[in-house]
Amino acid sequence: MKGARAALRYARAILNLAKDSGLEKEVNKDMEFISGTISGSEDLERMLKSPVIKSAEKNKALHALFGEKVNAITLGLFNLLEENKRTVMLQSIAQQYIIIYDFLKSLDTAIVTTAIPLTADLEAQILEKVIELTGNKTNIENIIDPKIIGGFILRVGDMQYDASISNNFSELRKEFDNSHYIPKI
Repeated sequence: MKGARAALRYARAILNLAKDSGLEKEVNKDMEFISGTISGSEDLERMLKSPVIKSAEKNKALHALFGEKVNAITLGLFNLLEENKRTVMLQSIAQQYIIIYDFLKSLDTAIVTTAIPLTADLEAQILEKVIELTGNKTNIENIIDPKIIGGFILRVGDMQYDASISNNFSELRKEFDNSHYIPKI
């Protein structure tokens, strides 16, 4: 991914600045908000990536959109990105910040893929089990994918447990394909 190393350097620098000020948690909330907002708005994403729109105009739009809702360190990042003509990297920087913040705080993100949204009760049970297994504080991200038919796929770090119905069908299909049983007629 183009600019990933630069995004990581910016994210580390912002995290170090936030830690010095004791505001790393607040900046993390800002980065989650920014990343989610950009992901949820095709127009905003297109505007940030546009080579036609000047950095100053992008910065004005970011200040108008996030100015009252984020802290001074995050606003300073907007200005720095404008200065270096790298506003296009804002979402990557926000995502990298979240990753290194979670690593710093020993937070894992458990990605649970289900056919339907998780209920609050089920989410709490999964969270409890993941914390028991990993020993780390964990956040849960629920991805809805009707293709798995039912069950769930749980991914924490580099571990994955696939208890989906589509996976069960796939395994059954493999067993039938590998079976050399020829019935007698």
